[in-house]
Amino acid sequence: MPSDEERPDAAHWSPLDTEEWYAARAAATSLREVLTAAGTARDFPHLRADLNAFGHGLIDLGRISPATAERLAELVRRALLCECDADETRRPSN
Repeated sequence: MPSDEERPDAAHWSPLDTEEWYAARAAATSLREVLTAAGTARDFPHLRADLNAFGHGLIDLGRISPATAERLAELVRRALLCECDADETRRPSN
């Protein structure tokens, strides 16, 4: 019979023991790097990795100003346009 020290206990669960935590942390780091490159990192002071009650990884952007939301929307729009332009140039012409 395992001793009390060897038996896993839900009370000793840590988010640092889960793949979901590391995936969320990596995604938050990646997003922070892109926001820094776009000059908007200071607009997201509460950006962080998190887990919900079920242990699913989440990225918390925090509260942002309307101007920051507009700038983020513009960055996404431009990224989508670049992606569409790249798709057009890759298609063979008939």
